[in-house]
Amino acid sequence: MRIATWNVNSLKQRLPRVLPWLEERQPDVVCLQETKLADGAFAELLGNELADRGYMVASHGEAAWNGVAIISRVGLEDVARGLPGGPGFPNPEARAISATCGGIRMVSVYVPNGRTPGSEHYEYKLAWLASLREMVASGTKETIVCGDMNIAPTDEDVFDPEAYVGQTHVTRPERVALSDLLALGLRDVVRDRWPGERVFTYWDYRAGMFHQDLGMRIDLVLAGDAVAERVRAAWVDRKARKGSGPSDHAPVIIDLDEAPDGDIGPVVPPPSAPVTKRGAVKLPQSSPG
Repeated sequence: MRIATWNVNSLKQRLPRVLPWLEERQPDVVCLQETKLADGAFAELLGNELADRGYMVASHGEAAWNGVAIISRVGLEDVARGLPGGPGFPNPEARAISATCGGIRMVSVYVPNGRTPGSEHYEYKLAWLASLREMVASGTKETIVCGDMNIAPTDEDVFDPEAYVGQTHVTRPERVALSDLLALGLRDVVRDRWPGERVFTYWDYRAGMFHQDLGMRIDLVLAGDAVAERVRAAWVDRKARKGSGPSDHAPVIIDLDEAPDGDIGPVVPPPSAPVTKRGAVKLPQSSPG
């Protein structure tokens, strides 16, 4: 079974990329984030296209903001939208959806950004993560929690820790919240498979960040032991970030039981303009979504 997660940063804008990607990669389950489509608009835009490719769809969306979905061709049962009793800002947002696909409980999440450490947005992010942990705590053995976590787990997961001083995504409370989720019995399968490797999933559109490979690893696949033991490949589809009209995130793909393309790995070519000194690059003035 091939499972992927992808923050598409507007499904409507990314449609010319998403449909060919489905044909090329042939995933069995895809967890999508930042669809930016209400459920009716999602169905109108993609329902027939996905049905023609054998996919069932569960979406949880809003017009213009947020939005998550799961598409599956190995079953889609017991769909649950949102986090039970979860916080809102001020109302609950479309940031989580769960379903059982091929015997695995899939949870697609788009964690709040947090914006600025100490802000009300940041406190909302931490509260949201606590609610996610509470929901997942009921059982993780046959579970995958994946999506845009908006947290880089360690300093290895950013191109330069000095560039992120004072920023969200790397603060201790965020990383503790992520560690608390992992402590339920989940494993970061990409990092497990490629310890110490340079591997990112997000690159800012501006300042040539992608071409210099100045990114972050914030799109994660966290799997319970029963699923993690089945992983035969885990990789970032960097090709999907290239070319015209890409998302600023690349898909993360894991293969269970067999790896039809082999264990591709991080696939990180030498940056076209390598940065060799810490502190040499300043971030563009925005945080990833």
